[in-house]
Amino acid sequence: MQKIWLVALMAMAGCVQPVAYPAQPSAYPTPAVQPAAGKLPPEAAARNFLTVVARVEPVAESYCRQAATAQNCDFQIVIDDRPGEAPNAFQTLDRQGRPIIALSLALIADARNPDEIAFVLGHEAAHHIAGHIPRQQQTAATGAVLAGIVAAVSGGGQAEVDRAQQIGAGVAARSYSKDYELQADAIGAEIAWHAGYDPVLGAAFFDRLPDPGDQFLGSHPANSQRKAVVARVVASLRGY
Repeated sequence: MQKIWLVALMAMAGCVQPVAYPAQPSAYPTPAVQPAAGKLPPEAAARNFLTVVARVEPVAESYCRQAATAQNCDFQIVIDDRPGEAPNAFQTLDRQGRPIIALSLALIADARNPDEIAFVLGHEAAHHIAGHIPRQQQTAATGAVLAGIVAAVSGGGQAEVDRAQQIGAGVAARSYSKDYELQADAIGAEIAWHAGYDPVLGAAFFDRLPDPGDQFLGSHPANSQRKAVVARVVASLRGY
């Protein structure tokens, strides 16, 4: 477990000093009680986030080590405090290959309960555990090469070849992205479950997102499909 600086997050609660996680998870406050509908107050949203990270991060790191598919399982969870950012989360790697999970302030503030934050964290951790970034990069590189060869053989100039490579890389990467999202949903549901949260309740945030449907070359599957995957995983974990 590593310290996470939360200057921006604490600003939601009227504090501007860096705050580090306490050494023991037991030192965290209990999750805020969720009202029947609507967003939580900023202080409650911040408290939920701290509690969820303390419980989900060690489970995700343990899952990562057991999977033995990633070289670095030391997750760093950060806040994306760029002004005007929509509710969003993403996973990336730093220059040393350390996995980074970033959640925007808007997403934390929009969460209706701790289960939603837990599922999002599990989902983003799953992208790293499953090796989606290097796999997608390799897929894009292969698509670029093949498209470039086709353009060159067809008599295209360098500009046409470059353009074909860009298109080929994008098409190839997107052709697998839906499968990656569904796989991350499944793994993320397991992580959230073992951290003590309800992934089905957490996946309810899909109901507030625009449904991408089944668009050709879309990057995300339909919301109903994603919720169905989570439901199946939870049913299996419950022994149904």
